[in-house]
Amino acid sequence: MSEVLSQNEIDALLSALSSGSVDANELKEEQTRKKVKVYDFRRPNKFSKDQIHTLHVIFENFARSLGTYLSAQLRAPVQMEILSVEQLTYEEFIRSIPNPTILNIFSLFPLEGNSIMEINPNLGFAFLDRLLGGPGDVPSKVRALTEIEETVMEKLSQRMLDYLQEPWGSIIEMEPALERIETNPQFTQLVSPSEIMLIISLETKMLDVLGMINLCIPFLVLEPIVDKLSVHFYYSATNKKTSSENVAIIQSRLENTQIIAKAILGKTTITVKDLMELSLGDVIPLERKINEDLEVVIGQKTKFLGKPGVHGNRVAIQVSQIIEEGNDDE
Repeated sequence: MSEVLSQNEIDALLSALSSGSVDANELKEEQTRKKVKVYDFRRPNKFSKDQIHTLHVIFENFARSLGTYLSAQLRAPVQMEILSVEQLTYEEFIRSIPNPTILNIFSLFPLEGNSIMEINPNLGFAFLDRLLGGPGDVPSKVRALTEIEETVMEKLSQRMLDYLQEPWGSIIEMEPALERIETNPQFTQLVSPSEIMLIISLETKMLDVLGMINLCIPFLVLEPIVDKLSVHFYYSATNKKTSSENVAIIQSRLENTQIIAKAILGKTTITVKDLMELSLGDVIPLERKINEDLEVVIGQKTKFLGKPGVHGNRVAIQVSQIIEEGNDDE
């Protein structure tokens, strides 16, 4: 999109043209010249635009799943958003992160080599505080992890890395495994400083704490599957996985999911005074006749009507009618 000029800039340009300080022909020639794109041979781009777009889609799915998991695990809303997917040298990445920080060194079997998941210390300590029963406070001074904190962080990080399996599943079946946790970036030398790395920056917010989670994957790790990192291959492989076998597995898991069914004996309304005066033997009349069917509620909706009874030595209810409330598919 061309740049939009302000009214003052337009007036200044017209004034320069009328005074002759700017030649209109020179402006036309400059527009027709070929644009030169700067290319640094010391930092060659290993991933194409199409591959970067595919990686963006993969890690977008990862961020969505991981945000849902962290929200449930930490009992607090966690929002994750991809800020960038870019190519940097390993030296540039190490210089861009704080010291100390939380560096999770992990592998992606069957791919060779190690990668890094860096969690901003403020965010990491907020996670730990929530997991250990706190409100999610951040320490006033950043420090290294204690042995207990490191053990808790190892379990959390491994579970976070497990969520890489699903978005990568259509390209390669991988098994992420946490190798160790480091806190000093200077002592973490995975590859040579000039090696090109794929850097995925995830902006993460939990309550009032805002921080970054960065994934750093060397090009050498992804090189064996780099040809599969195309949008066409990714979506075609995803569609192939929607087979009848997968549908049957999903259906089986849904059918075995346990739900709570409640039989409502009846309802009534009494005053607080009557409630306080209740004693043993008092009778509360319900707003239901003795021969009326009971409501069977699933979740918040009445799905069946039935008659109470006994089955063996257990209280039971016999379904007498199915209640259809609109279109269930909606």
